[in-house]
Amino acid sequence: MTKKPTPTAKKAAASKARAVSQPAASESQPNTGSVAQGDEIRFYRANEKPYGVFSNLFPRPVEFEGRTYATSEHAYQAGKAAKPAVRDWILSAPTPSLAAMAAHGLYVWDVVPNWADIKFDRMRAVLRAKFEQHADLKALLISTGEARLVEAGTVNNAVNRLWGEVEGKGQNMLGVMLMELRSEYAKPAPKAKRTPRKVVSAGSDKPVNRSQRKAAVV
Repeated sequence: MTKKPTPTAKKAAASKARAVSQPAASESQPNTGSVAQGDEIRFYRANEKPYGVFSNLFPRPVEFEGRTYATSEHAYQAGKAAKPAVRDWILSAPTPSLAAMAAHGLYVWDVVPNWADIKFDRMRAVLRAKFEQHADLKALLISTGEARLVEAGTVNNAVNRLWGEVEGKGQNMLGVMLMELRSEYAKPAPKAKRTPRKVVSAGSDKPVNRSQRKAAVV
């Protein structure tokens, strides 16, 4: 005589079947944020370790154009507004993300006329200031070696596709600029040129080159 499965046994069997058919949580989660994979390092949120520091929202002050900004995002967005009052309003935002949102929402007539032509150079200058003023951030950037740096956005919009990538698509300009700066830092410093030593001949105040020493010394 075959025993009928109890309600408890049925529930356990159903639970086991669901566990087998569904992937583990770690497999189903999208791989975004501060993650190193082989020759690629992806970052996005400023609070993710260790590579969240590459985000412009990372809270580290930057001295730029004679002023101290709370983050590199503040320093970058400060150059966008045509009017000082609008610029100060953007910079008064309590967080760098809100400052960026305010700058992105400006009307055309509130933006400097040549912004499209100067914004990339401004970002490069701001990034240089950030990493040269903070030795720990510079060391981390150099430590990434030849890895491709990618700002991996999670929201598919024009801004994220310009400065980073969304689902593998985008210009990733922030990552490109960071890699440019890293390559520059990785180059060996040029050796200083040696200048000929000069000696003063007896009875004279004029210095002479080493090649003239024999003639100068009696």
